[in-house]
Amino acid sequence: MKNNNIKNVVILGGGTAGWMAAAALSKSLANANLDISLVESEEIGTVGVGEATIPHIKFFNHLVGLDEKEFLRETNATYKLGIEFVNWGKLGDSYVHPFGPYGIDMQGVHFHHTWLRQKRKGTAKPIEEFSLPGMAAKAGKFQHPRPDLKSSPLSSIDYAYQFDAALYAKFMRKLSEGRGVKRIEGKVTSVKQNIEKGHIESIELESGAVVEGDLFIDCSGFKGLLIEQTLKTGYEDWSEYLPCDRAVARLSERQETVHAYTKATAKEAGWQWRIPLQSRTGNGYVYCSKYISDEDALASLNRDLDTPPIADHKFLRFKTGIRKKTWNKNVVAIGLAAGFLEPLESTSIHLIQTAIARILTNWPDKHFNEHDIEFFNRKTQAEYEQVRDFLILHYHATERDDSPFWQYCRSMEIPKSLERRIAIYKENARLYREDTELFTPVSWFAVFNGQNIEPSRYHPLADILDDDKLETRMAELYRATQRCVEVMPSHEQYLKDVCR
Repeated sequence: MKNNNIKNVVILGGGTAGWMAAAALSKSLANANLDISLVESEEIGTVGVGEATIPHIKFFNHLVGLDEKEFLRETNATYKLGIEFVNWGKLGDSYVHPFGPYGIDMQGVHFHHTWLRQKRKGTAKPIEEFSLPGMAAKAGKFQHPRPDLKSSPLSSIDYAYQFDAALYAKFMRKLSEGRGVKRIEGKVTSVKQNIEKGHIESIELESGAVVEGDLFIDCSGFKGLLIEQTLKTGYEDWSEYLPCDRAVARLSERQETVHAYTKATAKEAGWQWRIPLQSRTGNGYVYCSKYISDEDALASLNRDLDTPPIADHKFLRFKTGIRKKTWNKNVVAIGLAAGFLEPLESTSIHLIQTAIARILTNWPDKHFNEHDIEFFNRKTQAEYEQVRDFLILHYHATERDDSPFWQYCRSMEIPKSLERRIAIYKENARLYREDTELFTPVSWFAVFNGQNIEPSRYHPLADILDDDKLETRMAELYRATQRCVEVMPSHEQYLKDVCR
């Protein structure tokens, strides 16, 4: 019987996506008798501005066998407890989307319903004061979770990292090459397809070298050299919902105090990020070119830097959306080759991670079963749409009308899926999680509440506690959270101790 197992995997493109794929495949399929090659060109370079992550990155790092201390040192990383959003609901507003729960659920309902009840009574403290990661982030504190303290908020701390994406890719490359991945330097000049099926058989490089493969993973960035330029897969444009189409990025000096959170500040025609690393700060302005020029965007970025710049700026252009198929024939697109969702909630690296996991779950043979491919594409489409809707909420749920950009965002049509979520929350504050979607009810509530969307009612089961018990429990939760923040070490000192 003929062996139809995949023998040769070719990854086109390095950077974060390519080397993450190489690291994961070389680790997880170590016994599959695979030859894995990665083709990249030093001349082309990478985008390399996605430096903030969400907590799921810890699972990937564990999968590929990273030691956290070495990882922190090698990638200039800091810890991250959430994202602060400034000026999104209206000018002067600020809230944190935390990595972890608010308070604890009571009477079988989410904590925010209990808090909304107390808010109606006029006795509630700000919701942020029931979030340990949110309070710790703003206080400059950090520590790892303490699962042994089951009744303490310290047991439920979740966290991610802020790191240099270029150094992370370099770290992944070192791991991959140590496990037998072959790196090939060169630019692609032509692609050979099978005449009958249209599958890609090989790529030819400027040097004349021919690289053959059974499965090709396209990590060639926005241009999608295989998935788009060769297979003509098509692109689903979401610019009407997420109109920002450009960014300008610039590095600046290290902050005096390195914060354990990313900051996203809404501006005239988009928003500005600030990502603190151990030795420098990453900054950028994501904007819509319809409402501001490149020159004015750069001037705005430079004006609002917290520390002096240490490098030249870099302009980027993009179109929000997704390939009509992220797996087409024997090509799977990952990262920017698959689609683009702006880095507002730090999901770029996560979408690379989940694509890799989905490839491993649906690992093909040379038959390339169309049912498996269709399942992969359907799950990927759903994931992107769910993240898309969450990002749109930040723009659409605003009271700002101080610029044409924000006037457009307030009045634009939004997907029906997001319309339904907003309508349900406005009616009774209920939040549902679709299957295994990325963002939890805590995340959705953070944005709804942070951007001033008031529900008409809360869950009726939140009324079970009598008023005295409600006040007692809420006071106990508040004191427990404050005590935990007080005993936590500073983020700066914790980093020094871990990286020592």
